[in-house]
Amino acid sequence: MASSLSQTVSFSILLLLSLHQACAKKTHLHFYFHEILSGPNATLMIIINPSNNNSFTFGTITVVDDMLLEGLDDNSTLIGRTQGLGGTVGRDGSLESIINLVFTEGKYKGSTLAIYGRVVLGVTIERPVIGGTGMFRMTTGYSVAKPVVVSATKAVYEFDVYVWHKEMKDN
Repeated sequence: MASSLSQTVSFSILLLLSLHQACAKKTHLHFYFHEILSGPNATLMIIINPSNNNSFTFGTITVVDDMLLEGLDDNSTLIGRTQGLGGTVGRDGSLESIINLVFTEGKYKGSTLAIYGRVVLGVTIERPVIGGTGMFRMTTGYSVAKPVVVSATKAVYEFDVYVWHKEMKDN
C-alpha cells in the first residue's frame, strides 16, 4: 500500500513538472554586459577588501551597477543594468555573485532576472537563472557569458540568457 502511494505521488510530481515545462514560454535574450573597473565612471566598487589594497583577494566584497547594451559598441542602446554583489570565495580568485538583470527599456522594461553562481574572470561563465519579476515571474533557466574585452580598466561580456517562464501580460 505504501509503495503504491509513493509511486502515485512520484508520478503526480513528474506530471506537474512536465506540464509546467510544456506550458512555459522559452525566451532567448542576447546583449552585452559592460563593466568599467576604474576611474570616475566605474561601475564596480570594492566595498570590503581584507588586504587593504586594490587587488581582488580572498574575502573581497564588491558591488556592481553595470550597463546592459544591445551591442558591443559603448554607444549602442542601453536596455538595462546589472546590479548585484560578489565576493571572492576561493584563494584562486574565483568569485561568487548574485546579480539582477534590471530591464529599463524595450519589450522587457520593468522586469528583472536573478542570476547566481561562480565567476572565473576571463573565461566563459555559465550560471543558473533562479527567478525573475514582471514578465519573468516563475522563471528558470541559465546564462552563458563569454568574455569579449578584458583589460585592467574594462570588461565586456557577450551574454546569452535562456529562460522558461509563464507568459505574463499584466504586471
